Amino acid sequence: MAGQVLLIEDEANIAEAIRFLLTRDGCQVEVIGDGLTALQRLRGDLPDLVILDLMLPGASGLDILASLRADPRGQGLPVLMLTAKGQERDRDAAERAGVSAFMAKPFANADMRAKVRQLMGQG
Repeated sequence: MAGQVLLIEDEANIAEAIRFLLTRDGCQVEVIGDGLTALQRLRGDLPDLVILDLMLPGASGLDILASLRADPRGQGLPVLMLTAKGQERDRDAAERAGVSAFMAKPFANADMRAKVRQLMGQG
């Protein structure tokens, strides 16, 4: 697996686990821990995939997703949203905003790898 992944996750242990897993598979992973920094970063070059936590300080995952989808450059960008179990209302809002896929936390490493491959067109 290869490609550039922007991981927007404020829980350091989760971010490090995902970064380690995907880096080991050949991805370049950039980690951002807050929503406002992520919004600024996404004004630059876009990655091949965004992994986006729903609940972030500064700006929510839904805010970031809406901003991406409002930008013609970000309309087709795959976005994997991380959610806690039982957040159906938030999942519905993210689907309306154009999320590509969901993954509930906690997740299995194999599931994360498979979903990233699928979204990046490599599996």
